[in-house]
Amino acid sequence: MRRLTPFVLAVLVTVPAVGADAPLTGPEFDALSQGKTLFYSSGSEPYGVEEYLPGRKVRWAFVGDQCMEGYWYEEAEFICFVYDRQPIPQCWTFYDTPQGLMARFRGDPEGMPLVAVEESPEPLACAGPDVGV
Repeated sequence: MRRLTPFVLAVLVTVPAVGADAPLTGPEFDALSQGKTLFYSSGSEPYGVEEYLPGRKVRWAFVGDQCMEGYWYEEAEFICFVYDRQPIPQCWTFYDTPQGLMARFRGDPEGMPLVAVEESPEPLACAGPDVGV
């Protein structure tokens, strides 16, 4: 049997295995998100905020924008969102990572992921005209 050099061992240890972390299932995603308001960033930039309500209902707002009401559903390995002002499903793979809940947009696996950098039990503060529920 051949021995691996220290360099090869170091490379094997530092390179993450492809597919090592499976995307969250619908029940796993629900357990991690329901009852929370999560603040997402893309890279180091704030991206948006989503409140996860019972019954797979959500309330989303891009930074500085009005809230959209919607719901989510599971489709294969994706969690898909449909909003009142954006009826085309937006599907993501979600992962539970040490940095926070991470999402990658369907069809863009190499794109910049969204990462939940903060969470709150408080409802999403919505800008008008439909303020809060």
